Amino acid sequence: MAKDRLIIFDTTLRDGEQSPGASMTRDEKVRIAKMLEKMGVDVIEAGFAIASVGDFESVRAVAETVQNSIVCSLARTGAEDIDRAAEALKPAAAGRIHTFIATSPIHMEYKLRMAPDNVLERAVAAVKHARNLVGDVEFSCEDASRSEYDFMCRIIEQVINAGARTINLPDTVGYGEPGEYGAMVARIMNGVPNADKAIFSVHCHNDLGLAVANSLSAVMHGARQVECTINGLGERAGNASLEELVMAIRTRGDIFPVEVSVDATQIVPTSRLVSSITGFPVQPNKAIVGANAFAHESGIHQDGVLKYRETYEIMRAEDVGWNANKLVLGKHSGRAAFKARLADLGISLDNQAALNLAFTRFKELADKKHEIFDEDLQALMSDVQPDDLKLRYSYVALEAVSRSGFKPRADIQLLIDGEAQQAAAEGDGPVDAAFKAVEQLVNSGANLQLYSVNAITKGTDSQGEVQVRLEKDGTIVNGNGADTDIIVASVKAYLDALNLLDAGVLKAHPQHEGI
Repeated sequence: MAKDRLIIFDTTLRDGEQSPGASMTRDEKVRIAKMLEKMGVDVIEAGFAIASVGDFESVRAVAETVQNSIVCSLARTGAEDIDRAAEALKPAAAGRIHTFIATSPIHMEYKLRMAPDNVLERAVAAVKHARNLVGDVEFSCEDASRSEYDFMCRIIEQVINAGARTINLPDTVGYGEPGEYGAMVARIMNGVPNADKAIFSVHCHNDLGLAVANSLSAVMHGARQVECTINGLGERAGNASLEELVMAIRTRGDIFPVEVSVDATQIVPTSRLVSSITGFPVQPNKAIVGANAFAHESGIHQDGVLKYRETYEIMRAEDVGWNANKLVLGKHSGRAAFKARLADLGISLDNQAALNLAFTRFKELADKKHEIFDEDLQALMSDVQPDDLKLRYSYVALEAVSRSGFKPRADIQLLIDGEAQQAAAEGDGPVDAAFKAVEQLVNSGANLQLYSVNAITKGTDSQGEVQVRLEKDGTIVNGNGADTDIIVASVKAYLDALNLLDAGVLKAHPQHEGI
């Protein structure tokens, strides 16, 4: 018996970006979108077009680039939101407007301050307006898991009549329980007279750690679209993880009545790219994409795997892309090979100057590090800024001293507005001293909220990747830096964050609504 096709709707670029500090530039969104397209994701939610000029430009850039996936923009039910989304989606080969309004009593009363009949009227008007602009409209009942059954049936029936062809039932606050949530989906699909004219979708948050379980339960009860993110990125505790959903369905094909068209070998490369760009490291024991996901330390486990892999492994590491990231380049590699490998990673350089800069950085890294992996290239490209981003602060040189019995000290040289400046400071450690030396020169007034260090690849010569999260006047930015010297990587990350703060709207955290 043929299985139904499950639509994979990725919202890493929209809901994932709403994680504090996870904001992305337009070019970074395009890089991720290209990888999602290469993976075979069905729908890419590129942003919330009306939220800011930057969001609008990002949606448009993704729409111009992506050819094989549907490109989607979120919109509230106001005509201005919907018009802005439609305008951003004009270049798309296939575009979708995703409009939403809250339907739970608590949201309608305290957030919207609207009566249910007014909410219904606005939802229908929004779908009709969107349907006049694009052929593909999705409607979401925000906070569906806390909404009343009869009201949801009324509003869903009418928005389907108005032209919505995808109906989303979000577990907006992660309140759902798998059995209850799946039953809710089935009950609504059975209770709405015209349910057969729409695909039912779910969008689950992970506040109770149940996002994937709730999503899979909904699939078992009839949902045929799942909204998810790479690495489970998202607001608060995150969203349902794309890699976990896809591999659960692939691995347990004996149970799930659906199939997905995703190329699973692209999962790990895409996970690494998203982690590098957003600065959110993947925990080692994260399912599918964590460094330990296929590691076996127990002697009994090792013996079993050596004798017969399936004793302790239910899927192959190669199937999700772990062996795809092989050594491909070294210090003797040429410009053509370098450019070709970047293209394989979904990275394109717009002009010769950008290629020259990236290649120079690659050669510098190859002189320090014998083995160059894909993760190194992704980190390197995250450090190469686009031409239209003028950096106020640039790293020049650093000398850090840390000796037992002496206060750690750092001497640093920077370019500030093109002028060379130097400072020195002591601190509790060499990183602390380096940051204090930077602040002597810049006096930013920013608060350090997060400092995180991860080894990008194996070996003692691995690059260290540092994430620095700064907050100033309500704006949160996440800076990234990579180097074989961890102190240098830390300074680069700190300066990256300062440059983003200085750039203002370019990478400011989006404070807009979401489902």
